Amino acid sequence: MSGGPQQTLGVLPARLEVRERQIAVEAEAAHEQIAQLTVLLDGLAQGAEHITITRKTLLELPDETPSAPATPTPALPGGPACQQIMAVSAETDAPLRARNVCEAMDLDLVPNDIDNVRIRLKRLAGRGILDETEPGLFSRPRP
Repeated sequence: MSGGPQQTLGVLPARLEVRERQIAVEAEAAHEQIAQLTVLLDGLAQGAEHITITRKTLLELPDETPSAPATPTPALPGGPACQQIMAVSAETDAPLRARNVCEAMDLDLVPNDIDNVRIRLKRLAGRGILDETEPGLFSRPRP
């Protein structure tokens, strides 16, 4: 053995001083982590408070259901014939054929008049003003 108890005791204070510095460095790092966590916790608490206030505000609002936007009514083509067809369509709940519309409009039941009314009925159906429920059968659209 090269060293006695005196030499071992002489090394101990140096070791203790090194360990003391290590602990001080670790303590400083822990303090920094605690400071960062404190800032993080404060931010989370503030966010939770904002959410609570928002929820309370929303719960205090009156319960109003938004009304559905009104669908625009398609523009009715001009001309007295279309006006008369719509009047005839409004008077009945049953789907109408071009021939029935001609009779209601007091038109002659000739192929030319029936074809002209059928063309107007199809035009109205194409614009969404009337529905063609079956081929050749026209009625007002159901809401």
